[in-house]
Amino acid sequence: MDFKGSETITGPREEDHLPDTASAAVKIVIVGGFGVGKTTMVGAVSEIRPLTTEETMTQAGIGVDDNYGSDTKTATTVAMDFGRISITDQLVLYLFGTPGQERFWFLWNGLFEGALGAVVLIDTRRLEVSFDVIGRLEERGVPFVIAVNDFPDAPSYPVEELRKALDLSDDIPIVKCDARKKASSRDVLMTLMHFLHSLTVTSA
Repeated sequence: MDFKGSETITGPREEDHLPDTASAAVKIVIVGGFGVGKTTMVGAVSEIRPLTTEETMTQAGIGVDDNYGSDTKTATTVAMDFGRISITDQLVLYLFGTPGQERFWFLWNGLFEGALGAVVLIDTRRLEVSFDVIGRLEERGVPFVIAVNDFPDAPSYPVEELRKALDLSDDIPIVKCDARKKASSRDVLMTLMHFLHSLTVTSA
């Protein structure tokens, strides 16, 4: 794996500063298989310059990383992506995108520490890469929603078919999105926040 040239950081921009009105911060993790759009979603929705840890993909990854449907992908996350979005003047979400390759899953322990919930981003061309991810979340007891990334050549299935294929309970939200678009990605995060709120009300 080749290292890309690093960008010189001269300091935070004005828009990178945390709003003075912020009084609550929540850690959210964005997970999914390799190449499903996690880095894209964090970059699209973040109100600050996102931090990425992408490295150039090389021949060494052939046979190790499944890049089906991502033939034009030239870089991959090896540690995490990080971004931030203000949902309201008071509530801020810190977003952590995880690496999708199984060989980097040992990093999940630290990334999930303190996380309130997760977004599972899926590609309907490769549903099978989501099974282990969902299983790990269920084992950890981390609440999550499913976001179906709208790839142009991906097949479209009714929500209930997806729910059955992923073996999900009826209460877990499944929403469609375009991870490239800020509004769409923000809607996914709002769905997660409403879901987390509903769980709090139910357990009260």
